[in-house]
Amino acid sequence: MVLEDHASDCRVGFTASRKIGNAVKRNRAKRRLRAAVQQIFPNFAKGGYDYVLIARSASIDCSYEQLLRDIEFCLSRVHRNLRNVRSES
Repeated sequence: MVLEDHASDCRVGFTASRKIGNAVKRNRAKRRLRAAVQQIFPNFAKGGYDYVLIARSASIDCSYEQLLRDIEFCLSRVHRNLRNVRSES
């Protein structure tokens, strides 16, 4: 998936292992993650990076609002850690 806005130079990949369940559950988890990414990434993603989202079993059962909050939290942690790594270099 390549985004079509200011974060368009970032790429996003999705993966769901068989631990989550059968193909129907894995596809549902990936669809939910794709929808969340389309909503969140234009405001939170940084250009020039590749992101990989790994579906967990909770991504099927949790509310959509919780999924959005979790992805926002993870993005903020990733970007904070990137700043720390760059400042140490």
